[in-house]
Amino acid sequence: MTRVYLEKGRTKIVACALDWPGWARIGTTEDGAVAALTAYADRYRLIAAGAGLPFDPGPIEIVETVTGVNTTDWGAPGVPVAEDNRPYSAAAAQRTAAVLRTAWGVLDNLAQSAPQTLRKGPRGGGRDRDEIVTHVVDNDRAYARKIGIRHRPFAAGDRTALTALRSAILDVLGKPADGAARTGGGWPPAYAARRFAWHVLDHVWEIQDKS
Repeated sequence: MTRVYLEKGRTKIVACALDWPGWARIGTTEDGAVAALTAYADRYRLIAAGAGLPFDPGPIEIVETVTGVNTTDWGAPGVPVAEDNRPYSAAAAQRTAAVLRTAWGVLDNLAQSAPQTLRKGPRGGGRDRDEIVTHVVDNDRAYARKIGIRHRPFAAGDRTALTALRSAILDVLGKPADGAARTGGGWPPAYAARRFAWHVLDHVWEIQDKS
């Protein structure tokens, strides 16, 4: 079975795979969210393959439903679940590190290979490639504070600073730990793993779809 939880906001529902960081999609109904998650299995399989991980998801099993927050209605997984209070295993940490490295690598490749100007929505909205990449990096830096890491802002294209930030994130999420947040008001490592990976992959797929 593929363990999935549902995060129910007022207008959107997020379906998140507990054991596969970054595999999460949204819908306006429970069935719609699960269907969206399932529809992205093949895209996630490419990430897992790049990370050297076998990915053969079984039938969906809904293991928990939680009440969402404003973040949920923006379309992001915003709530830790009960499972996140359990120890963060070595296997989970290794999986997270592999997925994040692969997701970041795909993003870096798209930063060079995707068109600078991306297709816009029906009303002309949406960011272009470099804006999306900068947004992901800025959010990685902001998210890092939730796991006890503080990095000063740095210029786009500063590979030394970007590498240092990512290494610091992997130093935390790539190691087993108990389920506790590392800082007051912070995130449990299992939830942090899902949130980091989801955000990178969501924008990787956005760039691919709009190229």
